[in-house]
Amino acid sequence: MLLLATDTSGKQGSIALAQCGPGDECEIIEVVALSGGTFSAQLIPQIAALLNKRGFTRKDIGAFAVVSGPGSFTGLRVGLAAIKALAEVLGKPIAAVSLLAAVAAAARSEGSILAALDAGRGQIYAGEYEGRSLSTRGEHLLTKEEFLKAGSGRLVVTPDQGLADMASAAGLRVQQVDRPQSDAIARIGLERIQAGETISPEDLEANYIRQSDAEIFARTS
Repeated sequence: MLLLATDTSGKQGSIALAQCGPGDECEIIEVVALSGGTFSAQLIPQIAALLNKRGFTRKDIGAFAVVSGPGSFTGLRVGLAAIKALAEVLGKPIAAVSLLAAVAAAARSEGSILAALDAGRGQIYAGEYEGRSLSTRGEHLLTKEEFLKAGSGRLVVTPDQGLADMASAAGLRVQQVDRPQSDAIARIGLERIQAGETISPEDLEANYIRQSDAEIFARTS
């Protein structure tokens, strides 16, 4: 099965093409970096160029894996809209993957994990996961104090140097990992697809965790 994975959640993004199954492995064919700020102009042309370069057409795609959040409001909207459109036209399944789950998976730990990403504004995106199966106990937007409290008794996993330093200074167990790219999203996506955990294009939504400025303003006005 040819799997297309995308991540437009951050300042930089990526797309990956992978040949997956019928077992549990994905052979990553190629990962292409995307420059932040211009995802809307790049994403579809880059997908088309990657398929053409590797001798495929969009009709060869068997499934999609996409980062559904948390991250940039604009970036996520662009990425999800593109995958919604392609999946609807092709009638193929979508696996929605949390970037926090991908961070947790990078630790390859069987214990209790707190995956963390810098959310800006002095806040932290945090996801609680258990075991190698990464069963989730929730994803939250935390203050620094709440983050340090939530990390007690868990392995804190993050790609962000500042968060790693903060947690280490507080005496927490910390593992710093590379920020996951679309190849990691493809592998997690395959697991979701094989488990039947897919979503239809009309039900695919971004998991922002934090409200947008517009939503906050509307609520307080």
